[in-house]
Amino acid sequence: MERVVLHSDLNNFYASVECLYNPKLRGKPVAVVGDPEVRHGIVLAKTYEAKAYGVQTGNPLWMAKQMCPDIIFVEPHYDLYLKYSNMAKKIYSQYTNQVEPYGIDECWLDVTGSTHLFGDGKAIADKIRKQIKSELGITVSVGVSYNKIFAKLGSDMKKPDATTVITSKHFKEIVWPLSVSDLLYVGRATHNKLKRCGIYTIGDLAKADQKLLQYILGKNGIMLWMFANGLDTSPVSNIGAKSLIKSISNSTTAPRDLITDEDIKITLYVLCESVSSRMREYGFVCKTVQIGIRDNELHSYERQGSLFYPNRTSKALFEKAFELYKQNHTSGKPVRSLSVRACNLSLQENEQLSFLPDISEIQKQEEIENAMDNIRRRFGHFSIQRGILLSDKYLSNLNPKEDHIIHPESFFN
Repeated sequence: MERVVLHSDLNNFYASVECLYNPKLRGKPVAVVGDPEVRHGIVLAKTYEAKAYGVQTGNPLWMAKQMCPDIIFVEPHYDLYLKYSNMAKKIYSQYTNQVEPYGIDECWLDVTGSTHLFGDGKAIADKIRKQIKSELGITVSVGVSYNKIFAKLGSDMKKPDATTVITSKHFKEIVWPLSVSDLLYVGRATHNKLKRCGIYTIGDLAKADQKLLQYILGKNGIMLWMFANGLDTSPVSNIGAKSLIKSISNSTTAPRDLITDEDIKITLYVLCESVSSRMREYGFVCKTVQIGIRDNELHSYERQGSLFYPNRTSKALFEKAFELYKQNHTSGKPVRSLSVRACNLSLQENEQLSFLPDISEIQKQEEIENAMDNIRRRFGHFSIQRGILLSDKYLSNLNPKEDHIIHPESFFN
């Protein structure tokens, strides 16, 4: 039996939620934007009215204002976006347990086993659109196909509030005339390489010589050729499948350049506490810590190192992250942004107590940080902080679990 895969994309999600909560914004050019005072001054999302003026996600605010003088800027409310994202997933779960998030506003659903209950893929997609609209007050576009790649392509083709079906029998007529840039994982650099080889459409890519594609794009060339020919067989994961989580990370662009070790320590502690808390939330420990550094000249690099014993305490993450910074940031250039990633994850939900001094110390630290998590859940993130963070409240004034942009998970996770 051929699979039935949906891709659901909540339309202009951030902006739609803002307009839902503030009716005065409806029908007007609106952009949800980052805070320019902390150097996040770009468009994060926009309404269709703003898009009509040429405003795009990622535009700096001055450019958006230049394109649309009447545009209204609003600050983001990530707690609301997470709330609505979770409510949408609950609706999806009424039709299947195979729901795989792709960022905060997109999900794949495998409804193959549900068609005898709810109808074919289009019928299920239409039911979901109607339910999202009536229960959440926002709209969603849904692509229906026999694989994940074409389902996502379908959800992008008609917006807002539309269902697009791409079948295995007719995909060439629908998909192949589209620009190759419409295909998942064809970014700007890949698009330019393909254009130089005379590959402009998805059909051109599908008919291209595989050896040529491998030569110019490596193994990704073969992958994209398979995507173009409808040969994607990747499964849709089950709801809450922990095995798909390969790493846990957080990053920030600092409100000012980080110049001293004290600046770096404050920012790393904020990030490490966030990553540590998320590992406890999902029941993971890590073996490897990776940091990413971007200096004030926008040169960036990543470095990683191993922990002597797998754990998830912010203390261990911070010590390794700061060690990596000292060993590798030898240029002395001020730092603009930092990231911390926990890699090589493994589940460790029930660990026996140890009498070995080093491991026992980790377990004691784990108890302390569990208590901090509980306090923050009850009284808010800033109810308990490390003393070093109080030395510069401008740098440490970041709630890393709530005040952050949520990016898509990799298709391959």
